Amino acid sequence: MLKRLKLGRVGTVEVQISGLDVPLVLRRSTRARRLSLQVSEVRRGAMLTMPAYSSLAEAEHFLARHMDWLKARLTNLPDPIPFVHGAIVPLRGVAHGLRFAGPSRRRGVVWIEEPDNARIASVWPQQPAGDAAGLPRLYVAGNECHAPRRLRDWLKRQAQADLKIRVGLHAERLGVTPNRITVRDQTTRWGSCSSTGTLSFSWRLILAPPFVLDYLAAHEAAHLEEMNHGRKFWALVEKTMPRYGEARDWLHAHGSKLHAYGADGLPVPAQEA
Repeated sequence: MLKRLKLGRVGTVEVQISGLDVPLVLRRSTRARRLSLQVSEVRRGAMLTMPAYSSLAEAEHFLARHMDWLKARLTNLPDPIPFVHGAIVPLRGVAHGLRFAGPSRRRGVVWIEEPDNARIASVWPQQPAGDAAGLPRLYVAGNECHAPRRLRDWLKRQAQADLKIRVGLHAERLGVTPNRITVRDQTTRWGSCSSTGTLSFSWRLILAPPFVLDYLAAHEAAHLEEMNHGRKFWALVEKTMPRYGEARDWLHAHGSKLHAYGADGLPVPAQEA
């Protein structure tokens, strides 16, 4: 299977494994110290990372031992919800009907309209029943093939604006100062804090209820003082956000679904292994 592949000391190859419905990305890295297997909720696929000098035979044995776990994780992934006309997507936890408006730009590239007798609905724990009738409408102008990217860029800007406000508030309470705030499509962590004081967040937090984004802002602001998850760190989080446990519970229950929005899955073509 994997032993027939050609993979250098450093490199990445995508392969199709018998018994898996999605391709597996095999990655060899000089930074890896052990074999590891991850499921990407954003790409809806799997990645096997191996140290630079480990053999493909070792990787194959490792994969065989963890195949049941991998299949179970992939089976439990939420169905993808692409950004398409008519989809129901959340914004700050509230369901919106997505509309591609074509070349019209009545109110910019992206805008929101509230219909008469609008109904406010959450998408958690499940999508609102029926279609998007009565929901606030999220319009995206321009060519339909560009609309998903334009929406994603707009959501990133919304997340950046909200996080700047909330990080500023928590940083002031804790007496710390972030160097920079960035928003990316992070796939393994909702937020992170570098040794230089740069705070990075997933743009998908803008899809969640505001108290969830607020918790991540507090969490990373606290890391500016304590770069660990010890007792002092959690005391700082509690100091600036006493009810942070509710947000942690929400992420545990619903966080994986945030990755389903705008997800189109892995590319289909892959090497046979």
